[in-house]
Amino acid sequence: MATVELRFSAQPEHVRTARLVAAAVARRAGVDEAVLDELRLAVGEACTRAVGLHRSNGISAPVRVVLTDEEKAFSIEVGDEVPGSGAGPDGSRASGSRTAGAEGESDAGEAEGDDEMGLAVISGLVDDVEVTSGETGGVIRMTWPTTPDTVVD
Repeated sequence: MATVELRFSAQPEHVRTARLVAAAVARRAGVDEAVLDELRLAVGEACTRAVGLHRSNGISAPVRVVLTDEEKAFSIEVGDEVPGSGAGPDGSRASGSRTAGAEGESDAGEAEGDDEMGLAVISGLVDDVEVTSGETGGVIRMTWPTTPDTVVD
């Protein structure tokens, strides 16, 4: 299992770099070329969300992106350090292709609506998504299948 970890300051201009690194590592891990654009978009949404959460909550810690090449899967985790940031407005967590609170209307304001929209976009782009949160922050974990390398004799 190979892992690449990227940390960047919560500045919007660094999101593009995270997208490019994620696509390059995913390609090398064996993710199908046909889904690389969707992977780039999903990583961009997740990183933009994390940057926005850090900036709006005055957190100076870096955004964390962990890229993991497992035996038959490639996963990307985008983590923030905002307590409770992965939960929906009702405190539930998103898992699979659904996002917490995406179906209900939010009374908490525009920022929460943007957050839900970002999670909905990610869920539309990635079949296997898990959003968790805790006291130390939230994590969006996205997973794609990989194709094994063929051995040429």
